[in-house]
Amino acid sequence: MNGGYINPPPEKRQFRDPYADWWDKQERRNYGEPVHEDNDILGMFSLEEYTHFSPGHGAILLGSFVATVMGLCAVVRLYYPDKPSAPRAFPGGLDVELGGPGTLHAISDAEE
Repeated sequence: MNGGYINPPPEKRQFRDPYADWWDKQERRNYGEPVHEDNDILGMFSLEEYTHFSPGHGAILLGSFVATVMGLCAVVRLYYPDKPSAPRAFPGGLDVELGGPGTLHAISDAEE
């Protein structure tokens, strides 16, 4: 013990009853109550302890989200059209506009 100082058990102030009759309502402690030597970690102004989800439940939620997004992507890929409904035709095939002979040709009127 630190020179006879009574070190209380480590308990985060977050988990104390907020409706109890505390002398210091914000820090949830009474007058004269000994302070733990790690008060900076256990006090109300330290980081809050996350207790909402367990890791297993969080993994289930994340897996469900990923499976839903992947399923939606699969459905969109299945029904998404690969080409326009009516291909465009250009007079003369835009041969000059696309770079002349030896290039990829657009659909001409004769090929339709």
